[in-house]
Amino acid sequence: MLPFTIVTGAAPYLRQANMDTDVIIRIERLTSLGRAELGPYALEALRYFPDGSEDPAFILNQKQFRGAPFILAGENFGCGSSREGAVWALQGIGIRCIIAPSFGDIFYSNCFQNGVLPIRLSLQHIETLAAACQDGVPLTVDLEQCILHVSGASAIRFEVDVLRREGLLHGLDDIGLTLKHNAEILAWQHKDRQRRPWAWNTVARTDYFPP
Repeated sequence: MLPFTIVTGAAPYLRQANMDTDVIIRIERLTSLGRAELGPYALEALRYFPDGSEDPAFILNQKQFRGAPFILAGENFGCGSSREGAVWALQGIGIRCIIAPSFGDIFYSNCFQNGVLPIRLSLQHIETLAAACQDGVPLTVDLEQCILHVSGASAIRFEVDVLRREGLLHGLDDIGLTLKHNAEILAWQHKDRQRRPWAWNTVARTDYFPP
């Protein structure tokens, strides 16, 4: 995964609460497209008119917010089904971080597993950031110090799980984080094989079953 340390860019505000994963990416797109092809279909019901042309009123289609690495969002962002493709689709349009008062639980976990930083902030803080960033004024998120700030406003501190933060900083998912300790794991296995050889027997046994 692409490491996340300090990211700066525009931060459009999607006010709608309960933005579910079916709005983020429709299920039929996941059955016919690969991960790298999902970006054009992210939030398609909001980005496009029925004839396929862009809706210029939708905030992500506005010049100052195209390619923005952030989304400021409403309550319960990413609720609904557990589809991991919702995170992939948002990554396909350049999203690195989503800031919302709350998230769907599975979507929240999927973000970390795919290199996207989900930040929980109060609605009041989000409204303040949205006002400061409404003309495309860049927002900066510093995961190393766990602060975010925008020009002319006080920095806001956020919290993130220690292990998940480490994974994002180094571009590692749960397996990658575990493999950082591979030498220790192998050393423990070697000692345990000597201490409890019976627990490591890999020979198939047949004496469990009567003839």
